[in-house]
Amino acid sequence: MTWITPFQFAFMQNAFLIAVIIAVPCAILSCFLVLKGWALMGDAVSHAVLPGVVLAWIAGIPLLIGAFLSGMVCALLTGFLSDNSRVKSDTVMGVVFSGMFASGLLLYTSINTTEHLDHILYGNMLGVGTNDLWTAGSIALVVTIVLLAKWRDLVLHTFDAAQAQAIGLPVNLLHYGLLTVLSLTIVATLSSVGLVLAVALLITPGAIAFLTVRSFGWMMIVSVLVCEIAMVGGVYASFWLDSAPAPTIVLILTAIFLAALARKLIATRRASAALGSR
Repeated sequence: MTWITPFQFAFMQNAFLIAVIIAVPCAILSCFLVLKGWALMGDAVSHAVLPGVVLAWIAGIPLLIGAFLSGMVCALLTGFLSDNSRVKSDTVMGVVFSGMFASGLLLYTSINTTEHLDHILYGNMLGVGTNDLWTAGSIALVVTIVLLAKWRDLVLHTFDAAQAQAIGLPVNLLHYGLLTVLSLTIVATLSSVGLVLAVALLITPGAIAFLTVRSFGWMMIVSVLVCEIAMVGGVYASFWLDSAPAPTIVLILTAIFLAALARKLIATRRASAALGSR
């Protein structure tokens, strides 16, 4: 076998394609989630889609529709409870997503079926088919276009919602639009990385870029590059390691994050030492 062997198999070709496709929207969205402090929101929505998936299977409709609707319910419910109670938003997120995830597990265990939803929880990049590629590609294209078209407005809303409202920006539309995009992105990752590992793609690339660059424009570029490298590299490495692609990708992202963090800490200490010596 040679280094090009993984590219000669159809299932590996599809795995590489889905990796390249979903990396872009996940990486761009992660920049907004990191700056807005919505890391837990990504985790919440990714877990909260489970009851929607089970109910969609029971109703005989596409699982992706159930997943999207369930994700939107979680996002809207979290926002409503945060705005109308004294409980902090991160606490509300934890309560809502754990409750919805638990209800999804109860629904799944209460029905008699031979259908396994492990691929929804953990993903199955090596089992991705043509329909999965088209679905993920369509969603990724829409999400990427929306984020790139409105990134300046979203950045202002992220840093200063009051200022955004003062200059006439539709802050409610931006807020719930970002939640909608988040739900769509998670739906795009269902067939590949699954719910449990999707959160890593929605947080880690943006966190790495945040540690590396200073401007938001470069943050998006670095985030996409890092995510693409980790995705393609993880799929490629999994072939030779005989491991699952999704956790391999997450481990690569984690290693890059630790390297970026170490670099940042070293640079900070050197700057502090230089100032102290003056």
